[in-house]
This record gives sequence, C-alpha cells and structure tokens, in this order.
Amino acid sequence: MDIADVKDKIPSSEVIDDLSELFKILGDPTRTKILFVLEQGDFCVSDISNAVSMTKYAVSHQLRLLKQAKLVKCRRDGKEMIYSLDDDHVSTLFECALAHVLE
Repeated sequence: MDIADVKDKIPSSEVIDDLSELFKILGDPTRTKILFVLEQGDFCVSDISNAVSMTKYAVSHQLRLLKQAKLVKCRRDGKEMIYSLDDDHVSTLFECALAHVLE
C-alpha cells in the first residue's frame, strides 16, 4: 500500500479527537474498575461503590463521566438509578482491551 493511500484513510481531526477522548476516559483506573463491575451486570451506585471500595459520591462522579462518554447508561428503579454498559460495543471494547493486557 502506498503511503498516500494510508494518509487518505486517516480519519478526520474531529474523529481522532473523539477517539483520543475515549482513551483518556478509559485510562483512569477507577473508571476501569467501574466498567469491570458493569461488565458483570447492572448495579446501583451503592453496589458499585461497595465493589470498588469508594464513596458513593466518588463513584457517582465517575459514572457521570462514563455516561457523558456514552460508555454507560442508567435507568430508574424506584428511588435508585441502575447503571449498565451502554451497548455491546462497550463490552466488546472492554473485553478486547482486557484480553490484550492478559496476553
């Protein structure tokens, strides 16, 4: 393949910026722990905070960032908000990254 062909395939600056932001979000150990918990199922903030040994406030802050990045979603169940991974792409991304690290 010619380098000019490769250059033409580079995504737009906007797409590159979005991809970089995604990796920044995924680059935080706390958010990675939360994603690991949500990879196992849907949980409320209290359960997630218990699993990652952090305060509800700290977990809520991280969940807000993950939600803004469209990595998690939430639904109301009575008075609680239940969080889950946003879609199968997030699960696939997380599983691939984990498999790569465990190689």
